[in-house]
Amino acid sequence: MAEVIHISNLLDESYIIDVQSKDKKSALEEMLKVICKNDLITKPDIYRKEIFKREKLMSTGIGYEIAIPHARHKSISNFVMAIGRIKDGLEYESIDDKPVKLIFMIGASDSQDKAYISLLSRLMLRLKKPEFMDRMMQAKNTEEMYNIIKDYK
Repeated sequence: MAEVIHISNLLDESYIIDVQSKDKKSALEEMLKVICKNDLITKPDIYRKEIFKREKLMSTGIGYEIAIPHARHKSISNFVMAIGRIKDGLEYESIDDKPVKLIFMIGASDSQDKAYISLLSRLMLRLKKPEFMDRMMQAKNTEEMYNIIKDYK
């Protein structure tokens, strides 16, 4: 049986931000600055290119006011994640045409196939719960947001 990856184990408070950007590209750049602080991303320039390449292929706005920009590459040692909240929402070319309010940026090694798919599906199941979104949007700060993430293992 595959190891269960808890989302809260992939980040800490310093990887959760309130995004200040007003457009998708700038928001992604802002998120990249946060996630690339992680030493598990050994070549930030490559990860950045992979994120934008994936976004060009198809928007990672999955609906439900959520986006999950993600990329796998051999220069990433293990799973990394950053979370951005946009209180007023942001146009993101989502599949449901709704503005995005939460961005979950993920990086993984190109050898983490099964675990990567498992992580994405676990994340999406939790994110589609309306009470999760409500709590995240009402959180007073990043510490409170992190505690909400921990509640949803």
